[in-house]
Amino acid sequence: VQLQASGGGLVQAGGSLRLSCAASGRTFSTYARGWFRQAPGKERELVAVINWNGDSIYYQDSVKGRFTISRDNAKNTVYLQMNSLKPEDTAVYYCAARRGLLVSLRREDYDYWGQGTEVTVSS
Repeated sequence: VQLQASGGGLVQAGGSLRLSCAASGRTFSTYARGWFRQAPGKERELVAVINWNGDSIYYQDSVKGRFTISRDNAKNTVYLQMNSLKPEDTAVYYCAARRGLLVSLRREDYDYWGQGTEVTVSS
């Protein structure tokens, strides 16, 4: 079982990036999926999570209105569209999957993790 995150990079403030997290080894269509991030010297924090069918979504307050999480169960993939990026969004972004249909806001509840993709936003 593997989660492969991609799409990170260097972008100027105000720019956009789209992260993808492709799952392999099993189907995750009935799993909650999420994105977390970890900035240097800080704890890993939740960014956005989505339940199995997309009708329950949660965002961290600082990204509301700028980021959009979505999923394509046919492709076993979850996305994070990030617009109006700010320097404080700079971090390594990790995707995660949780057994069960419901989302959780606790990183401890996620069972599978990707390797992370780095996002750097310059001012």
